[in-house]
Amino acid sequence: MNISKNSIAIYSDLICPWCYIGKRRMEEALRRLPPNTILSSSWRPFQLNPDLPREGLNRKIYRSKKFGSWERSQVMDAQAAAAGRSVGIEFRYDLQTHTPNTFDSHRLIWLAGVSGVQDVVVEALFHAYFCEGANFSDRKKLIEIGVSAGMDASRLERSFASDESASAVREEEQQARMLGISGVPFYLINKTVSFSGAELAETFLDGLRRTQLPDKKLANAGPDDPAQACGPDGCEVPK
Repeated sequence: MNISKNSIAIYSDLICPWCYIGKRRMEEALRRLPPNTILSSSWRPFQLNPDLPREGLNRKIYRSKKFGSWERSQVMDAQAAAAGRSVGIEFRYDLQTHTPNTFDSHRLIWLAGVSGVQDVVVEALFHAYFCEGANFSDRKKLIEIGVSAGMDASRLERSFASDESASAVREEEQQARMLGISGVPFYLINKTVSFSGAELAETFLDGLRRTQLPDKKLANAGPDDPAQACGPDGCEVPK
């Protein structure tokens, strides 16, 4: 039996609800892959709010200003929560008090990749933020999440105190800009086929098939529905 080796790079932000929903849809696609298919994933950083202070901002005040009113923000939260329930995620926006700067959480993801536990840490971060109301501005919480995945606490403390992981994340963010990414989630399969938005499993599978075609130039596999993605101006939902 011939083994098919593949890769997928996922650009996301931990405060993006469609990134969490997209993760569940991608996992459904992975369960449907033929048994001879191996797919390695890597999570890459994209900050929706890179200019926020490291300590973050009060969520109600920040989102009321950004979206015109708290009522509008709550409508958007309810729509994302409904989509989340369709893939088994119970969003708990009522527990969230802050909109965090996510740079440190991306540093943790990079370190988790070095330690070989990236998928576990990404899932734990998404769950902590959307289902438990965790504040990613709290480095102690980030270290706790890393330790729960088997990472060394002292190693994490040293990394946050140095520029090691920070420079790596900045380099990967630059790669995202070079790819022209303006919203997340964004997926790059086998470095040749890309699409954005929390697409259904069929789009992932179709993208994988397209990478096997003779024409290897970078191509788009999906409709890039802006209503299933988040950008600097906010997150949209299907009409």
